Amino acid sequence: MAPKQRVYQVWKGSNKFIFGGRLIFGPDARSLLITLLLILVPVIIFCVFVARHLRHQFSSYDSGYAILVVAILFTFLVLMLLFLTSSRDPGIIPRNSHPPEEEFRYESVDGGGGRQTPSLQFPRTKDVIVNGHTIRVKYCETCMLYRPPRCSHCSICNNCVERFDHHCPWVGQCIGLRNYRYFFLFVSSATLLCIYVFSISAYYIKVRVDNYDGTVWKAMKESPASVILMAYCFISLWFVGGLTGFHLYLIGTNQTTYENFRYRADSRNNVFNQGCLGNFLEVFCTKVKPSRNNFRAFVQEEVRRPPVPVTPREHELDDLDGDRRPKVEDDLDIGEDLLKISQRRNIEELDEDIQSRGSNGPPHNTSEPDSILSLDHRAPTIRSDARRSSWEKNEGLEIAQQVLADSNVTESRSYLTTSGNVPTRAGRSL
Repeated sequence: MAPKQRVYQVWKGSNKFIFGGRLIFGPDARSLLITLLLILVPVIIFCVFVARHLRHQFSSYDSGYAILVVAILFTFLVLMLLFLTSSRDPGIIPRNSHPPEEEFRYESVDGGGGRQTPSLQFPRTKDVIVNGHTIRVKYCETCMLYRPPRCSHCSICNNCVERFDHHCPWVGQCIGLRNYRYFFLFVSSATLLCIYVFSISAYYIKVRVDNYDGTVWKAMKESPASVILMAYCFISLWFVGGLTGFHLYLIGTNQTTYENFRYRADSRNNVFNQGCLGNFLEVFCTKVKPSRNNFRAFVQEEVRRPPVPVTPREHELDDLDGDRRPKVEDDLDIGEDLLKISQRRNIEELDEDIQSRGSNGPPHNTSEPDSILSLDHRAPTIRSDARRSSWEKNEGLEIAQQVLADSNVTESRSYLTTSGNVPTRAGRSL
């Protein structure tokens, strides 16, 4: 017996799992290495070439260690938030193994020749009520479910994600309902770390100018690491700082990145907006919903569902299909009946002819008529069997004509004529 598999082992999405399904990442999880390097390398340079020289630059001799400790703790916070963002279920909705049967409906479809055939149809959208407003949700062909409001299918992860915001390549994961809070905290803390490193690097250059009575240019030449860190943090602030400001706006208006870009041109009313304060409380002060997926659970065999209740229209269709036999099969039965009738009539005529001439005519070989009879018994059967395969390829009038032609040939070949009181077959003397 094969060992049972766990859910993460047969997962149909594009996600990657580690530690036996305890951690889930996106298919582009390797980009996390680049993100880690972009965070750790500047911090290490800062601690070695900047913060270490500021340990004793304050009135309290050892107070400068606080700069080094704060940098390390800040970096640890950023990495922890990055880990929480990229390694957890973003709000994946489990896909179905078959479409929802309660949504099936039957519609008449033109089957050709003016005939209307009942056909099984499936609605691609349906309306739901959200905060007193009607929202149209779409059916996902891949996951075989109707997406809840604000849900979208990520083409990279191949999953439907609740409150889908976007797929972030820098964290290698979708951003959705269950990790959006940590994503925003990661981006905002990275922004604060950039500001902190930039500020301390600039302060170190000022310290060198004051202590060595030099110029700014000379201090920058003596501490190139500070200059590099300031330039790097200034450029990074345009990205992480701008991203932080953009998501502050989205949170205040209760939008997602996907909704903002998709419905920007539409003047539709946002039915999810609860006011600025209510929107912030919803994101930061509500409990994170538990995951809908247990990736470590064993795969359960699917229980067979009861058949779909058949509507009266479907009953009628089944009756038609059950009673109606193929036309070729009916034509074959008719052809066999005609052959049997023709065969029986020819044999009866042959017997009567032999009996009427047996008493008056000269003696003749009785074994030959018997052989003729036996031949006549076999010939129609052989011919009918040989033509059975050809009849199956024809339909309608062509089959009927062929059957009649075969019956005439059989009758003409099996009819016995008399020539000088000697029984002969047409075209041959016996």
